[in-house]
Amino acid sequence: MFDQLGFDNLTPKLASVIFALVIGLIFGSISQHIKFCFRRSIVGSAQERKSAQGVWFTALASAIVGTQLLIFYDFISFSEHRFFNSNMPLLAIIFGGIMFGVGMVLTRGCISRLVVLTGTGNIRAFIVFIVFAITAHATLKGIFAPIRVWLGSFTLNLNEVTGFSKLIGGPILWSIIIFSLSVLIAYKSKSKTSHLILAVFIGLLVPLSYLGTGFILFDEFDPIQLESLSFTSPSSDLLFWTIASSAIPAGFGVGLLGGALLGSFISAITRNEFKWITFENQQQTKQYLFGASLMGSGGVLAGGCTVGAGLSGVPTLSFAAIIALIFIVFGAISAKYFINLTKNSNYSFA
Repeated sequence: MFDQLGFDNLTPKLASVIFALVIGLIFGSISQHIKFCFRRSIVGSAQERKSAQGVWFTALASAIVGTQLLIFYDFISFSEHRFFNSNMPLLAIIFGGIMFGVGMVLTRGCISRLVVLTGTGNIRAFIVFIVFAITAHATLKGIFAPIRVWLGSFTLNLNEVTGFSKLIGGPILWSIIIFSLSVLIAYKSKSKTSHLILAVFIGLLVPLSYLGTGFILFDEFDPIQLESLSFTSPSSDLLFWTIASSAIPAGFGVGLLGGALLGSFISAITRNEFKWITFENQQQTKQYLFGASLMGSGGVLAGGCTVGAGLSGVPTLSFAAIIALIFIVFGAISAKYFINLTKNSNYSFA
């Protein structure tokens, strides 16, 4: 469709960066306002957990509806997407999910939340983001890549049954089931109505991104990748683009992260919530850096973070994405349990 828009001096890739910048701005500003965070919905305090669950699952519900409608009306197709690889790298997904879950507990936030916090003046989050990006890139293309390849060699052959849409009932039944469960969790959370409304908009950014990259900006002579909200590979891309922008062009992920940082900064400034925050002590510094490393490598192995595999992946009904999210949750709960047993830990699950 891109060739019909009349942008003679604009390539699909550059257009995707601008498009992602707008998506990121919206995500960053809303997320900063409503404290959008998957970690809090799993291991936060009792009161925080309820509220965070309401927000996150409301976003998931709207993402499912939008994404499945796009698939139903043939605007986009996931037939060639990595989520639907017939040889699912199960071992990598399991290990990666657990690593990411443990890491986000140690850093008190998944990577999307830490990107948003970076825009509010949180130096801790900024350093975690840098370490996360470095380890993610090292796992994708650097010194940890052989480990990734080795773990990825242990696959489960799914043939053509790569998602719930291939099971009895098809995509409509399974979409309704996941949507209904999400709405039920959101309803029981008793979250602020205004926060739930804003969460709907966060969720709709998922299908909007798929529509933009998979249909509106699609050009068969200059194709771009079908993408949506994600923070693992884009963090690596942003790091590499920052240090080699003259040789490496920016893509959707770079625009998305740039927009999220700017959006959270604007929101924090306008709400008088911008504040410089750094590490409290040496123990906390070590904990956060270790957690960042686990998240960086884990996110790559799992095929995404709580947003990439969770909020953007689950609406596709992909087995790989849902399994990744399940083991992220398992890793987070296990980490919380272990830390609570450790008497010498300074960690607080606030």
